Amino acid sequence: MNPLEWLFNATLVIGDQQILWREIIGNLFGLASALGGLRRKVWAWPVGIIGNALLFTVFLGAVFGTPNPVNLLGQAGRQLVFIAVSIYGWVQWSRTKNEEHVAVQPKWASWKARVGLGLGMIGGTLILTPIFRALGSFEPVWADAWIFMGSLLATWGMAKGWTEFWLIWIAVDLVGVPLLVSAGYYASALLYAFYGVFTFVGFLTWMRVQRRAREAELSAGTSPGG
Repeated sequence: MNPLEWLFNATLVIGDQQILWREIIGNLFGLASALGGLRRKVWAWPVGIIGNALLFTVFLGAVFGTPNPVNLLGQAGRQLVFIAVSIYGWVQWSRTKNEEHVAVQPKWASWKARVGLGLGMIGGTLILTPIFRALGSFEPVWADAWIFMGSLLATWGMAKGWTEFWLIWIAVDLVGVPLLVSAGYYASALLYAFYGVFTFVGFLTWMRVQRRAREAELSAGTSPGG
């Protein structure tokens, strides 16, 4: 069996449950990408893309003949969106990184952008729910649509350097954990639970970076040479 074939078929058996190694490895790449995002490193984007590609095959269980024959179309579709937006973020952060390879200075989104994010989250969920239901996504379908829209907007916010993107991830995790447990994707549910704590830490970290940058600007402005 070659490595690619092993990766596609290998499972971890815990009691009567089978968990795909693809699901575990894909989520580990996602975690590594989140850590890179926390540190504002450009490598967070390509690492995340690898995880997205693996998880796309996981969440179309009925299509790929995996042990869990459940299709989560929002979860699968968001992996493709992640890849597209991640390419944009990769380019943006690569253009702005400094000599320490820190790629972005966190900032608050404008009120106009915040309203747009809120309307996009709610409106997108309402629009996608009947579409995902018609395509046979797992119930409750609104939760799958919510996760899809939140993931899209959070990734876009990260590319823009908006600190609020961490809060969108928290909203995604609160819905994602129970949905993934009910669908039998236990490895992903466990990681989502961890993400919930991690994203809160990320939010506080980016706020602290903003505060320090502001203090440095004020200090430079009031210094004798400033």
